[in-house]
Amino acid sequence: MRIALGLSYNGQAYQGWQSQSSGQTVQDYLEKALGTFTAQRVSTLCAGRTDAGVHALMQVVHFDTDRERDAHSWTRGTNANLPGDIAVQWALQTPDAFHCRACATSRRYAYVLLESPVRPSVETGRVGWSFRPLDEAAMRRAAGYLMGEHDFTSFRAAQCQALSPVKNMLAININRRGAYWRIEFEANAFLHHMIRNIMGCLVSIGQGKRPADWLLEVLEARDRKVAAPTFSPDGLYFLGPRYDPKWGIPDRTAAYDGLP
Repeated sequence: MRIALGLSYNGQAYQGWQSQSSGQTVQDYLEKALGTFTAQRVSTLCAGRTDAGVHALMQVVHFDTDRERDAHSWTRGTNANLPGDIAVQWALQTPDAFHCRACATSRRYAYVLLESPVRPSVETGRVGWSFRPLDEAAMRRAAGYLMGEHDFTSFRAAQCQALSPVKNMLAININRRGAYWRIEFEANAFLHHMIRNIMGCLVSIGQGKRPADWLLEVLEARDRKVAAPTFSPDGLYFLGPRYDPKWGIPDRTAAYDGLP
């Protein structure tokens, strides 16, 4: 049978999602916990890989097993073997045709940014930081240039393995609550470091170092060297994928609305 899990985690202590020889990745800890719970080797696939230091509110994974458990048992049994900064939020049995990555119609991320003359303290590792004031209007105007289908080579990491740099940006929402900015992105898919590279440009524009129109020049250049440096992973959260309702996958977890 095929089981899907919705996973949340604080990425500060891990070397990203994907399994490595060090054993210090989210996938390594999840598969170890599942193996302990089921007494068999379990291999998982995820909807969207996250880098070191990046967090997730609803990472969706699936795996195949012959162990029969109800949804409540999958959640509690797996969590009993996970460290405190990783937790299964929900579990459900899906049709064998469900694939957490291939069936996703889009993916969503949020970047949480603290605007303050003083660096973060209790939020260290969980928010990005701008010590200069940000111009919301300029950032919104710049973000508009990224909407729709484009070649995002200028925002692509050198080690990116995607077959094509062409992606369809479906939404960028910029909101502020007090000293905290929350910038949400939704696209059919993302390139490696794409959001962090876009954030570097948006913050540069928001701080007045560049005009809003500069982002269009960067996009059209299709050259990573013309864009701003890659921004910190600290404030980046994978909000989760979207699926056709026929699969019955939750759209979000309770933690979704808990970010600033």
